[in-house]
Amino acid sequence: MPTSALRRPPAVRPGDRVAVLSPSAGLPGLFPAPFELGLERLEKDFGLVPVEYPTTRTMGASPQARAADLHAAFADPDIAAVFASIGGDDQLTVLPHLDRELFRAHPKPFFGYSDNTPLLAYLWNTGIVGFHGATVMCELGRPGAMDPHTAESLRAALFTPGPYELRPAERYGDENGDWHDPQTFAAEPVQWPGDGWRWHGPRRVVEGPSWGGNIEVLSWMLMADREIQADPAAYDGCVLFLETSEDQPRADDVYFVLRSMGERGLLSRFPAVLMARAKAWSLTRPRTPEDKARYVREQREAVLRALATYAPDAVVVLDVDLGHTDPQVVIPYGGAVRVDGVERRITVTY
Repeated sequence: MPTSALRRPPAVRPGDRVAVLSPSAGLPGLFPAPFELGLERLEKDFGLVPVEYPTTRTMGASPQARAADLHAAFADPDIAAVFASIGGDDQLTVLPHLDRELFRAHPKPFFGYSDNTPLLAYLWNTGIVGFHGATVMCELGRPGAMDPHTAESLRAALFTPGPYELRPAERYGDENGDWHDPQTFAAEPVQWPGDGWRWHGPRRVVEGPSWGGNIEVLSWMLMADREIQADPAAYDGCVLFLETSEDQPRADDVYFVLRSMGERGLLSRFPAVLMARAKAWSLTRPRTPEDKARYVREQREAVLRALATYAPDAVVVLDVDLGHTDPQVVIPYGGAVRVDGVERRITVTY
């Protein structure tokens, strides 16, 4: 799909009904607390009416059943937007069961990230702008309160089409409590002072449609040859954005994925790259502050090493608050992104 043909679905309005479903994993069934908190905030804070679909709380739902939920949500004229409950690791298997013409006939804003990267790329190839970010359980169901930075971005993406300037987070966090423990939801997660974005490459301005997502999931898509254009020229002039998950891939593995993209002729097509601040802690893989700092530094170095070889002229911005970050900004998937390497500013178009 030529990027010039990408279209932004109609904006959402307060009072609209929005679909909530689980295209990847039915984790709301295992962790109802953050899910129900997210539903409550959709309704009370954003004025929307959430509508659950049959497999939303079902772990192990078949790819066909999850595809059926997506078809039903997009085809329903009373549904204004579609939210993923969370990510997972199995959305790749849903893609073969999707009806591209149905989505093309009923374009709607879709919000999700992480293992929702395949569906966002699918919509991109169908000619529909998606929205990378804002899952119900993670951002809307954040303990204590939504981060104001996150809420502002989501509100703009939902209700206010047009330019939106990103800004570095003044404070950030990456340590989460146990969703099984009710005490987790009694207070907001701990945060630390932010230290801004890190710019590399030429001081010039790049503007183009965005493409990318979670690095680990993109590697699966590359291996399975799903929703990656055969001709790398399809990505000419696009702004690449990337993030890593709570699985905390090794810096070498991040480099290997990017190297493979480079060898395939992909990386050189992107004149600008936005790389998220790495998530360096999880309940199953905690790190000391020193280890966290080392992990983040090594991931930055891996990204720059790959880009130095395969996209040496790209404008690169590291530590952007997208993907598995707190706060998190919504990135339009296929919408215009302006990366101003002269003024050190990033503007997205919702």
